[in-house]
Formats: sequence, C-alpha cells, structure tokens
Amino acid sequence: MKKASSRTRAVTGGALAAAIALGGLGACSASATGEDPAAAAPKADAKKADAKNKNTTRSTHLTIEAATKAAQASLDAAEKENQRVSVAVVDRNGNTIVTLRGDGAGPQSYESAERKAFTAVSWNAPTSVLAGRLTQAPNLKDIPGTLFLAGGAPVTAKGAPIAGIGVAGAPSGDLDEKFAQAGVAALGK
Repeated sequence: MKKASSRTRAVTGGALAAAIALGGLGACSASATGEDPAAAAPKADAKKADAKNKNTTRSTHLTIEAATKAAQASLDAAEKENQRVSVAVVDRNGNTIVTLRGDGAGPQSYESAERKAFTAVSWNAPTSVLAGRLTQAPNLKDIPGTLFLAGGAPVTAKGAPIAGIGVAGAPSGDLDEKFAQAGVAALGK
C-alpha cells in the first residue's frame, strides 16, 4: 500500500476540518434561535391544516370485542334451535372482522355469511328487504361480493351503518336473519 504524501494529507485534513467547522457552525446558528428553521415551517403548516382541514372525516367502527360478542350471540341463538350455521361480522368497508363456523355448518355457509354481511352493511338494510328489490333491479345481484338472500343485518350507530352481520346455513333465510338480528341485539346490551 502506498503512503499518502504530506501534501495530500494536508489537503485532505484541511477539507475535513472545514466540513466539520461548517457543520458545527450550521448547528450552532440553528440552535441559537431555539428552533430548526426547516422543521418550524412544516409544524406551523400542519397546525393550520389540522385546524381547517375539510378533506377528512371520522367514522365509528365496531371493536373486535363487540364483533366477537355479536357473532357469538348469533351462533348461540342458532344453536338453541339446533341449527348449524356460520356467522360473519364485517366492518363499514366490508372487511371481515370475525367469522365463526358452528359445529357441523356446511362448507358453503362460511362464504355466504360473509357475503350477506357485506350486502347488509353496503345498503344499510336487512338482506331480506334487499332480496325483494331484485324484482325492480335484477342486475343488483351482479355486484361483486353481494348475496341477496335473507340472513344479513346491518349494525348502525347514529343512523349510519358501521358493520354487518351475516348468518348462513339454516334451512331458511328467515332463520338466518333471525340469528343475525340476535347478534345486533346483543350489541345493545
């Protein structure tokens, strides 16, 4: 390995010392005012944006505990009548929060319960009511992820849908919906 000449070492050392000095000077001048000018402007802008932002909204969501309570209440209601069902609870956006597949529930019931819950929250109406609308608008059934069969019930807060409960697997949609309503009722307790 070749040693650096005295001149090279002097130039390199001088450049390094200048860089350190300028960095220190910048840090001292920034701290002399008590605030970082680069950081101060965004904080002020953020406060203005938060105070006057009309581009955002807040929404109410069902907690995992509440969703589980509702699903279990639906499943318990079905089991009391010796029905083997699956239960799904979805959030306002149709995302599944919790599903329970009861002992002996058919394999189709799991997805059907999710789709009924999604349909109920999407239209903020029980799916039995929505199924009746198919006579006036038969292409509603073509909307992805929906299932227009009785068994889905919306969950609302202050009149707005926040979740949907879907039940599938009983021999009739009326029973499925009765069990879904039991889940909704459990949330009011």
